[in-house]
Amino acid sequence: MKGGERKTGFFGRIGAVLSALRRFLDRRRLPIGFAALGILLIAFAILSLAVGKLPMHRVLDGLFNVNSPDRDIMINVRLVRIVSAILLGGALALSGFLLQTFFANPIAGPFILGISSGAKLMITITAALFFSRGGGNSIVQIVASFLGAMLSIGFVLAISNKVKRVSMLVICGVMIGYICSAVTEFLLQFIDESNIIKQHHWTQGGFGGIWWNQVIVIAAVVIPALVLTFLLSKPMGAYQLGETYAQNMGVNIRLFRIALILLSGILSACVTAFAGPISFVGVAVPHLMRRLFRTAKPIVMIPACALGGAVFCLACDLIARTALTTELSISSVTAIFGAPIVILVMIRRKKEDER
Repeated sequence: MKGGERKTGFFGRIGAVLSALRRFLDRRRLPIGFAALGILLIAFAILSLAVGKLPMHRVLDGLFNVNSPDRDIMINVRLVRIVSAILLGGALALSGFLLQTFFANPIAGPFILGISSGAKLMITITAALFFSRGGGNSIVQIVASFLGAMLSIGFVLAISNKVKRVSMLVICGVMIGYICSAVTEFLLQFIDESNIIKQHHWTQGGFGGIWWNQVIVIAAVVIPALVLTFLLSKPMGAYQLGETYAQNMGVNIRLFRIALILLSGILSACVTAFAGPISFVGVAVPHLMRRLFRTAKPIVMIPACALGGAVFCLACDLIARTALTTELSISSVTAIFGAPIVILVMIRRKKEDER
């Protein structure tokens, strides 16, 4: 009896310690979660700078020695790639969160709904028309991408009014993506030969080949959009509780929905314009952030998605760049980690609908 009591007492104390630890973590989930994301962001950024064919002493020399022969590689290749992944990864995850809020659907995202493919198609049309004439600058790419994204969103909205089942909406989005991709491949044949290799590489997705002048344009688009999205966090929280509740709280539903669509379109268009279509980030990251912080409150989710998307894309870009001797498409890596999350969300949603 005494041995059994000692056993019970020992495991009871372990259980009490674990319960206290769980309560401690729950009370401090926000600071711990954001601190963890910040540490991961710094860690992956350092790894992205350090890992590669250059030995460490040349990496450090390239970063801190102005006259180093490796400085161009470190500053204009690796560092610009890191900054691009942070900005565009956060933009893509945030765009997905806005679409999920708009459709009240946890698997809505720019790639799954065909929005990225629509943006890609419009950029390819622009390339076929203007690249041979010396066009195709950053502003033209963003405008073309935004128009393509808006057309795709409009088509998805038309479908969502008639199709209420989540699975059918996803299937329609995938079909839109396939159609746009097929037309894009056809149009690539009409692009000037000197640009076709570059354009084909862009359609695979990735953060390589971006220059600092383009990063300035990206920051000028993404940062204001992030600030505007954060300013909408209060009406967004009301909207999550239902349109009637939001209206009673003084939210202009029509203008609010337009703002959500425009901000989501701008963010996803900017990503597609510079990095090409990148799969599953817009769905996977918001879901991971909800699980990490155990909340869907926009005031938490907006910065969490921006930071989480940056971490996710930095990690995937590092894997794509270093896993094999040849660089992988980043969408191949994001799909490996993101697609299982989408499947789990769909299974959970189906179980909830059956209850």
